[in-house]
Amino acid sequence: MIYKIFPVILFSFFLIFSNPEVYSTPETSIKNQTAIQIKPTFDSKEDSIYRSLNSNNFDLPSLEGFKEALKGFYSLKEKGIIQKDILTLVDFSLSSNVKRLWVIDMSTNTILYNSLVAHGRNTGEEFANSFSNANSSFKSSLGFYATGEIYKGKHGMSLKLDGLEKGVNNNARERGVVIHSADYVSNEFIKCNKRLGRSQGCPAIPKEVLNNIVNTIKNKSCLFIYHPSRSFQEVLASVS
Repeated sequence: MIYKIFPVILFSFFLIFSNPEVYSTPETSIKNQTAIQIKPTFDSKEDSIYRSLNSNNFDLPSLEGFKEALKGFYSLKEKGIIQKDILTLVDFSLSSNVKRLWVIDMSTNTILYNSLVAHGRNTGEEFANSFSNANSSFKSSLGFYATGEIYKGKHGMSLKLDGLEKGVNNNARERGVVIHSADYVSNEFIKCNKRLGRSQGCPAIPKEVLNNIVNTIKNKSCLFIYHPSRSFQEVLASVS
């Protein structure tokens, strides 16, 4: 009888130890399930927020750019680096001939503004494709910024920016990369030149929206300049 039972017992032990899901405590099982569920849950949240955006009759940003912006927005808000529930997204994957800047009220999921925005003269012609953090490069810098204070400069009313990513955009204030208005950021310029005008590296916007946008996003809100050439892992590694 023992000879008949022993092989069954031996086989049962083999099954238990060869299957970590069977041989686990309830605590371990919960941890494994949590680890598996974290990413899908967060992705689902981003998708849900995107689907619930009130477009306010504006075009929606791309899902890819919005999701990258949202990840950084939550992280920076949690750290206290930004204080407002305002997210400004610039999508430099798009043609400069279309409105590629969005100002979003995250407390209501409402797009407040959608505007043309310029890139640097050495960043590209119609499309942005080359970026820099260096002085006198006349190139745009990607990544996350905290908006600063309003001041009056050579372009009139302007908004200072603090780059939050070391080696990517942290020289923004030193370089004088600010939000300002310019005549070359207009549909008229596009009609005459077949592309938007370009700045010395600043995200310049049209004169008619400057006052509203700057007063909405000033003083510690989140600005994200997106381009698909950078992964979010690179972003996380460089945020200071």
